[in-house]
This record gives sequence, C-alpha cells and structure tokens, in this order.
Amino acid sequence: MRLVLLSNSINFGCGYLDHAARAITELFQGARRIAFVPFALADQEGYHERVRLRFGALGLDVHRVMEGGHGRDVLEKSEGIFVGGGNTFRLLDRLQRSDFIALIRSRVLAGAPYLGSSAGTVVAGPTIRTTNDMPIVQPASFEALGLVPFQVNCHYLDPDPASRHMGETREARLREFLEENRRPVVALREGSWLEVAADAADAPRRVRLCGPLMARLYRRDHEPLECPPGDLPAFG
Repeated sequence: MRLVLLSNSINFGCGYLDHAARAITELFQGARRIAFVPFALADQEGYHERVRLRFGALGLDVHRVMEGGHGRDVLEKSEGIFVGGGNTFRLLDRLQRSDFIALIRSRVLAGAPYLGSSAGTVVAGPTIRTTNDMPIVQPASFEALGLVPFQVNCHYLDPDPASRHMGETREARLREFLEENRRPVVALREGSWLEVAADAADAPRRVRLCGPLMARLYRRDHEPLECPPGDLPAFG
C-alpha cells in the first residue's frame, strides 16, 4: 500500500501541485492510467481538465471518475487514484452515494497508489471529523476510507499572537475533538505531506512527514507534539 497525502495542492508563489511534483511522479511510477475523483468541487468537469493538463506534463493519463457505473469502471481499470480537494462533506457524500468507499479502499489495499489533496487527504482517515469545512451537504455518516489509523487536519494554522480575533484557534478545536475521541490527529501545515506505506493490508503503516515544515501531532491525554520531517511515531 502506497499513499501520498498532501495538505494542499497550491503553495504560495507556486503553481498547481508544483511543490510535490517529485513525490507524485515517484508515487505513480510505473502507472499510466490515473483515476481522478473531482467530487469535492461543484465544477467537476473544469477540475478534471486542470488535473488532466498538470498530470499530462508528468507523463500521466488522467481519466475522470463520474458518479455511478461509469465511474466504477474507471476506478476498476485504473493503475492509480487521485482524490482532489474542495469541500470534504460534499466529497464524502458523493463517494457514499456512488458506493465507491469500499471499492477505492479495496483497490488501494491491493496496491493501487493513492494521492490525496486536502479533502482527498482527510477522507483517507477513519472519519472526516477533523476537517475544516462547513457541512454544506449531509453525508450518510462521517466514516471515510480508513486507509490510515489516524485523523488528518489539513491547512493547519498556528495561533497568531498578534491577532485580536477571539474565536477558537485550530488547536482549540482539535483539543475539543480529543475530548470525545481517542484517535490521534496529524495536523499538516501547508507545503507538507505524508508518505504512507505498508507491506500488507493488515501490516503497520510506515508514515513519513515530507516538506520543509513540522507537523503537529495531537493525542488524547498528551500535550501536542511538534514532529520534524521524517518518520512519525508508529500508529499501528
């Protein structure tokens, strides 16, 4: 099993997916036909075209996954899967309605490389309970792909000591999540991503933080831990 889970698709001052182009190329090495899931955005056709052009520059052939039977056929015949970003609630809702959760999970556990960006990264976890989005639609449940045994929070923002904003910080919200849940949360700052690998579906995941910045690990009954790039603690 091989995954690359991006916090974001565009870094400040860079083009689309430029900051992680090497990781994406290595992930899909040997693959040609990539299934792209654009469900997180309303303009799925335009989103697919953007990804098709960017991946074409990397030598990859992208096929759009549509809702329904045609999309199932694309997923089954693909050599790799990319789930893009946008609204996480909408993404999960469309995946559930199309009955794609089990299919994507089985393909990835069988060895198909998986790329997620933002919402596509969040749905790789057990649930989407640590997303930043508004619930613009209501999925049947918050249960997601469960490809990794921890939650992910993308676009993580550190508190600004100079700000006069009195609302909750991202840290406060994640601490609140841990009041009711025991799963750890990996908070990814922009420009960072996770590379995940396992030798078998039931084997421990090897998780490596990539990019120039630290990630913040939240665990119940522990203070948040700043993790430098490199291997993260074992999650089982």
